[in-house]
Amino acid sequence: MLSAQQLQGYITQNLACDFIQVTGDDGTHFDAVIVSPAFEGKTMVQQHQLVYGALGDRMRAEIHALSIRTMTPDAWRNAGGS
Repeated sequence: MLSAQQLQGYITQNLACDFIQVTGDDGTHFDAVIVSPAFEGKTMVQQHQLVYGALGDRMRAEIHALSIRTMTPDAWRNAGGS
C-alpha cells in the first residue's frame, strides 16, 4: 500500500518543489499541495500535467485518486504560505 510520504517522495524526485504536503491514509486517495517554480507561466492544466508526469505510471497503477492544488512560489507567499 502506498503512503502519503512515498507519494510525496515520488513527486519531489522528479519535480523541484519549494513546498509540498501530501495527505491521505487509505493508500489510494490523496490530497496534495505543491509549490514549484516550474509552474511559473503555466496554466493550471499544465501545472497538473507536470505533477502527473513526475508520477509517471504510478497514476495508473498505484494511485486511484489524487486531488492537486498547485501554486507558484509568488502565489504561495501571497496566500500566506511560508
